[in-house]
Amino acid sequence: MKIAKKIAIALLVILIGMQFYRPEKNLSEGDYVAAFEKETQPSPEVQKILESTCYDCHSANTNYPWYSNVAPISYWMDGHIEEGKEHLDFSEWPNLTAKKKDHKLDEFIEYVENGEMPLKEYTWTHKDARLTEDQRKMLMDWATEARTRYQVAQIPN
Repeated sequence: MKIAKKIAIALLVILIGMQFYRPEKNLSEGDYVAAFEKETQPSPEVQKILESTCYDCHSANTNYPWYSNVAPISYWMDGHIEEGKEHLDFSEWPNLTAKKKDHKLDEFIEYVENGEMPLKEYTWTHKDARLTEDQRKMLMDWATEARTRYQVAQIPN
């Protein structure tokens, strides 16, 4: 048997085996972003943008498309979600200090302004996550306004 055929068979066996060992899904019960939204007070328009572009990778709950059940895509998505939550997890907002919240919002503004968020890989399959310039400006204005609350909280009395 040729080496290429042996490699192809081995890869097929691995791919089939991967279907039985999937990463744990990022799912939670309840309102996992309530504290974040209460504190930062996004307008209904901004809240809708956050829901369609941010929360899947940056909160404790992801809406999974059908293809997320197929390996290796499931592993690829899990890696993106875990990395996204490492950088910013809206569900963990109550556990952050005012200084850290201010910093996270500053980074949020930078990533949105530079077009780094949402990721291109995400917008390929989530057309409603493609931000217009007006939506980018709306997000940055909201985050800038929200930052002022945390900056004031850091001023010593």
